[in-house]
Parts: sequence; structure tokens; C-alpha cells
Amino acid sequence: MVRKLALSDKILMQVEKPARYIGNEINSVMKDKDSIDVRFCMCFPDIYEIGMSHLGIQVLYDMFNSWEDVWCERVYSPWTDLDLIMRERHIPLFALESQEPVKNMDFLGITLQYEMCYTNILQILDLAQIPLHAGERSETDPIVIGGGPCSYNPEPIAEFFDLFYIGEGETQYRSLLDLYLVNKKAGGSRQDFLKAACVLPGIYAPAFYEEEYQQDGTIRGRKKLYEGAPDTILKEIVMDVSDTYYPVKPVVPFIQITQDRVVLEIQRGCIRGCRFCQAGQLYRPVRERNVEVLKQYALQMLQNTGYDEISLSSLSSSDYSALNELLDFLIQECRKRHINISLPSLRIDAFSLDVMGKVQDVKKSSLTFAPEAGSQRLRDVINKGLTEEDILGGAALAFEGGWTRVKLYFMLGLPTETEEDILGIGELSNKIAAVFFDTVPKEKRTNGRVQIVTSTSFFIPKPFTPFQWARMCTKEEFIEKAYQTKKGIMAQLNQKSIKYNWHEADVSVLEGIFARGDRKLAAVIERAYRKGCLFDSWSECFHNDIWMSCFEECGIDPDFYTIRAREEDEIFPWDFIDCGVTKEFLLREWKKAMSQTVSPNCRKQCQGCGARRFGGGVCFENQGKQE
Repeated sequence: MVRKLALSDKILMQVEKPARYIGNEINSVMKDKDSIDVRFCMCFPDIYEIGMSHLGIQVLYDMFNSWEDVWCERVYSPWTDLDLIMRERHIPLFALESQEPVKNMDFLGITLQYEMCYTNILQILDLAQIPLHAGERSETDPIVIGGGPCSYNPEPIAEFFDLFYIGEGETQYRSLLDLYLVNKKAGGSRQDFLKAACVLPGIYAPAFYEEEYQQDGTIRGRKKLYEGAPDTILKEIVMDVSDTYYPVKPVVPFIQITQDRVVLEIQRGCIRGCRFCQAGQLYRPVRERNVEVLKQYALQMLQNTGYDEISLSSLSSSDYSALNELLDFLIQECRKRHINISLPSLRIDAFSLDVMGKVQDVKKSSLTFAPEAGSQRLRDVINKGLTEEDILGGAALAFEGGWTRVKLYFMLGLPTETEEDILGIGELSNKIAAVFFDTVPKEKRTNGRVQIVTSTSFFIPKPFTPFQWARMCTKEEFIEKAYQTKKGIMAQLNQKSIKYNWHEADVSVLEGIFARGDRKLAAVIERAYRKGCLFDSWSECFHNDIWMSCFEECGIDPDFYTIRAREEDEIFPWDFIDCGVTKEFLLREWKKAMSQTVSPNCRKQCQGCGARRFGGGVCFENQGKQE
């Protein structure tokens, strides 16, 4: 198939990394457009290097293209240099594979991975010459569908989407595309298709609902504008993750991307139940992939890509029950092929350190601990399931094994946090440095002193977590907490061994607004986009002053969404979605947090979260532990 590039050589030479826009990478799929029935363009609304690192898109790309009648292509946000040229010359946004305009596709699927990409969604629609508002689209415009973690509260961006897919993409897309083809054959309208689609499990059509508000701005209820629309949307979930689609021939880019390696997803979900963690609730119950299937995938992917590194992907790799067997296999196979193994999400214990010693070049590696809070009291509030003894014991083992660099991750602004908890961050960092000097004799300190890199992010309450009722700190409170942390570190005996980093407070505040926001925020997002806000997750592109002026012009108080504590019976914008975990369970966990009570993990004791109804996974590993 002869392809004509959408951009001339002259334009490609003017932009940074032209390989972002030319397609034709190894394992990308080309099809004869005349022999297919549905064209689907998959979008990650950030630059190519980040979008190409996203496993979800690779899975869906592989699945769609396995169907003979469907051609799935990809598109990413053009960086600011090309964005400017495309606007000046009226070049429509194009898909990488065919280099044809996105507006010619049947579907545009947008992955919603984080809240700070919302203005980039509008950039994609605008450059593609698709009306921003779903209600203004014609019969010839693509159906715009969103999916991913942020679709669990789609309300702030609901106006811009025709549909949302709630849950895991492997289950309902075939039915959705079949419905589309039936509607097309029958000469049905866009509206006819949306009415048929909204009845499918996991599919949400926002145009068929309207929020009704109380005088104080909270939600009174939701009105259905189409009688056939369901009252609640239950998430879609794949229960047998061993027998499903997996991209054993992933697309290999020409340029280095953020995660430039083969990714092996070993399980979905997490047994831990940290109360701040949204992913830990959304992906319940834990479902493990069969170890023999994973061995096969690993070999096939390495063969099909030529990568020299493989990474295990999961929320908590240490909890995968066949990890020992899988790692023994990988170490043996990778050593033969001179391939590195990357092991994120491991708990730092003797087993993990032994494995890391085998697979990493000790001199280059650093170890990561995520205590999240500076005191045991606060770690109990957030249900971290990690004691100071665990942390210091893990550090001692690491230092004995030759590691000299440790990264520590904490959160500031967690519910019930006190000054003592904040100062505990410096104290714990100091204790870890002290463990190094106690453990490693002077003559063996070949790399000089120990390096502790302590980083803090700011706590953002997320939907479908026990902390969805919590107030969030103001920008000023966050900055004061970071200052206190820095002061606490400076007061430590081993302060020269500790480096401190913290996140930007205003970006966190904005993320907090969108995370728990409602439909009123669409006007603010659109106004900010019109005023030039783009790539808001990139610090060099973020303009807090523009955002704040947009809130003011739209008559919306940002504090309503952040610093206000929620009443127990408040109706949330996302309450019509059923993620499998009940609101009653989350409220129980919120009350347990307030009383500093720890909940055991799913394997130790079932907490009755509601995920057992899906009929599999960790909930049924031990039949004696009933909900």
C-alpha cells in the first residue's frame, strides 16, 4: 500500500522529533481500507513518547486489528511546534498508519489516563476539525468515545464525548462495533446508534442524563432524558486474564519512548487496599495470569520486537503468587539473550533483594520504598500495611547487598496529618541513612556516602476511594507542608546524605478539582483551552494564572471542589457508576481511617468490598473466607 505522508519534508524538518508523526513502525498494522467496515482511531492525548508507552492502547490496538473488518490506527497530541504549524496551514490531524484525517474515521477512542490531559482532548478534537461539543456533531463526524481511569468520573468532560466505556476494554467493543454496523446498514442516525449503544453493559452516553443541583451547589439527583438509558453503569471486567487479548507483537517505535521495553502484565488489581489509591479499588478483584502463558508471552514479545529489556507490570508485583517461578524462568532466558529485567512494584524484602541482585547492575540501580507517610500512626490511617521495622529492615538488607542509593516517596496533606507526621519524613529518611552507616563498614563504602532521595507529592482525594469524602489542602497549605518537610530534613544529623524534591502545588490543586468535579467544569476547561492552555501536566506549559482567571470568568469557585469536606450522604457526580466496590464499603474504610484502624489485605481476610460478585479472582482463592 502506497502511503503519502500528511506532512511535507519541509514541515517535518522544522519540528522536534519528526518520527513522532510518520508512522510505519515495526509491527504497526496496515490494511486495505476498501476491504474493511469500521475505521477506529485510538488516541492518547499526550505526546507520542508517553502514549506509545501505554499498555492499554497496545492491547486494544492488537484486539481491534485481529478483526478482519476493523482497522485500528493511532494518533497522539502533536507537540506545540507542530500544533502551531497545523493551525496556521489548516492541516487536519491525521492517523499515523494511513496518514489520513482523523475526521474520516468512524470512531475516535480517547484514553483518559490522567486529569491534566483534559485540554489536550480539546486540542485533538479541534485539530481534527471535529466539533468540541458532542451535541454539535453531524452524521459524518466520528463517534468520540473515552475510556481509562478518568472515565470513572467522566462528568467534567462529558460534554465533549458521545460515549464512555467504563471498565476493561476487551469485553464489549466487538458488540459496540457490531451495533454500529447494524445501525449503519439500516440507515439509522447518530442518535439511533447512541440509544442502542447506551444499553450495552459498561457503555455510558452522557447526553441522555442531566444533573440536578441543590442551592448549595451539591447534586440533588440525575434526570434521565431518554427512558431507555440505564440508571447505573456497571464496570466491565475480564475475569479470565490468561485467556484474552495480549499484544505479543507490540508496535516498536523508531525513537526512544518513556517505557522503552517489552511489558509483561502479570496480574490485574491489588490485594493491599491503600485508602488513597484509586487503582487499588477500580481494578478489584485481583486476577492473576497463568505463569505458563506469561512465559510464552515473554519469549514471543522479545522475539517480535528486538527489545533488550522486559518489565513486569502490576500494581504490586510481589503479590503475584507464581513470581518465584516466573523470575527463575526470565533470569535464565534473559541471561542467554543479554536482556535486562525491570522489576517495579516489589516490596523490599530478602527475596526481592536477592532477585534484584541477580538481574541488576548494582552500581547503576537505586531502590525505591514508598512509605507514603512519615509516622506509623498516619501509615495506619492510610492502610499502607508497612511498618518502620519493615522499612529499616529492607534498607539494611539492601545496603548489605551493595545498594547505596534509596528513593523514598511520601504524600503531604493526607487526612488527619499533623506536624509530627510531617517531621517524621525527615526522621525516617535520617534513620535509613543511619542504617547504612551502621551496616556498611568504612572500608566497604566504595561509592562514598549513601544517597537518600526523598520526594513528596501532594495528596489528591480521588473518586471510588475511602478518601473521596476528604477535604484537600489549599496551595498555601501544601507549600507550608513542603517547607516544614524541608526544615525537618535540614535538622537531621545525616542531612548531607538526603536530597529533597517536591511537586508543584498548583498543578495538584487543579488535578483535585477535576478528579471530583461535575459538568459545570466543562466551561472552564474549554475557556482555558481557548486561552492557550495545553499540556498542563508539563510544568513548562502550565499556566495557573490563566486557569484561575477562567474559574473566575465562569463564576465557579475552585474551593468548592477541593477544600470542602463531603457529608457522608452527599451524592457524588460519579455515583451512577458501579465500579464493583460498594459505597458502603468505602464509607466503612473512611471511618476506619478516622479511627486509625488497619484492614487486612484481601488474602488475609475478606473485607466485604463487593467485588466477590464478579465470581472469581482472589475472592475465591480460599473458599473458607466468605464475604
